[in-house]
Amino acid sequence: MPSIGWQELIIVLVIILVIFGPKRLPEVGRSLGRGIREFKKSTTEIQEQLTKEEPATPTVEKTVAEPKTAPEPAAAPEPKSAPEAGSTEPKAS
Repeated sequence: MPSIGWQELIIVLVIILVIFGPKRLPEVGRSLGRGIREFKKSTTEIQEQLTKEEPATPTVEKTVAEPKTAPEPAAAPEPKSAPEAGSTEPKAS
């Protein structure tokens, strides 16, 4: 958005002077200043109210959870081998 240059500003001021006249121009400027001052005052009050209310709200802290790892599987029992042919050892249970 282009900004207003000094030439455009002069044109706007001349138009305002023609519309309102030299006698009412100070009154218009004064009321415009009051309106801007009131607007700034109200926005400041709203910002102060918001900053007062912020500490009252609970804050939630983000914690980084450790990734859950799957439990290690239990060791599988060793398979029992068949006795060799000709072996006379008893089976161990």
